[in-house]
Amino acid sequence: MNTPHPERAAARTEATGTWRKLWRGLAAVVAVAAWALSQPAGAATPGAAAVDPGPLLQPRQLQALLQHGAALRIIDLRGAGAYAAGHLPGAVDAPYGQWRGDADNPGKLLPVATFTQLVRRLGLHASDDIVLVSAGGNPSDFGAPARVYWTLKWLGMRHLSILNGGMQAWHDAGLGGLQQAVPQVEASDFRPRLDDALLATRHQVLHAVQAPQASQVLLDARPVAFWEGKVKAPAAVQPGTLAGAVDFDNLRWFPQGGGALPAVAVLRGIADGLPRQERQASQTISFCNTGHWAATNWFVLSELLHRPDVRLYPGSMVDWSRHDEPMVHVPSRFHQLWAQLRQTVHSR
Repeated sequence: MNTPHPERAAARTEATGTWRKLWRGLAAVVAVAAWALSQPAGAATPGAAAVDPGPLLQPRQLQALLQHGAALRIIDLRGAGAYAAGHLPGAVDAPYGQWRGDADNPGKLLPVATFTQLVRRLGLHASDDIVLVSAGGNPSDFGAPARVYWTLKWLGMRHLSILNGGMQAWHDAGLGGLQQAVPQVEASDFRPRLDDALLATRHQVLHAVQAPQASQVLLDARPVAFWEGKVKAPAAVQPGTLAGAVDFDNLRWFPQGGGALPAVAVLRGIADGLPRQERQASQTISFCNTGHWAATNWFVLSELLHRPDVRLYPGSMVDWSRHDEPMVHVPSRFHQLWAQLRQTVHSR
């Protein structure tokens, strides 16, 4: 029986060990790739510091990001009571009302200095991946994160997301992991860089009304009764709409009801139902009563469907009517008083 030379045996052993290491390394690469492909769209890799998950997050996508250590800044817009009862890990409390104007003109933009102070207190930086979370549950609630999303983008933020359907969708998906602990946040030195390409001022809207252009569309996000002048917001001076405005109730984006938007393909089909002038518009100005419902129209058209030059008129018809600007579909004074009387009776 031949005995292998010690040096040759050692060489064969070393070569075998080297091949085993190579195969193990290859297997690890394949495993990581398989894991990544199995994750929902927008999920982060383990240990990732920043992810930029896109404008709309589904609950399980957000859960995956949190589980794998994505560096997200979650802003809870629901209010102090709901926040204290349980919130997403690391979320900070910033009720929607803090982002809005006074009761007599809720859609009016706060001073830039006030917004800046709020953003700094929340510890937000322009480079952060920010997720906005509302209560969810109904289409109107979607306007809250959409309006704050628009506000932050106008202030210069670029990595923004909305939890689709809010906390209601999180619960409906059977997800838990809520916390009651309040995270300690270090104030930031955020400096706003206003993006006025997102903003339609009252002066700009007036110009669009007085000098209408075929490529420019005024999109009314309110239910049709507002557009027709049959009802008005409590803070508005009178009912009616802008001359030439197209009626497109924001509720149309929610064909299944609830507070979550459907798939982008469905939204694109809904948008095909817009009048031709809107589908071909080079600029769209979205408005409603106070810039709340209009923010949903802006978000879908601008952020999800990538329509060109979509702007929001923040103060909308409350601001417009309080400055005695020209309106159409305004009923007579008698009909306004009669409608107000009926509304008062029915509210009792």
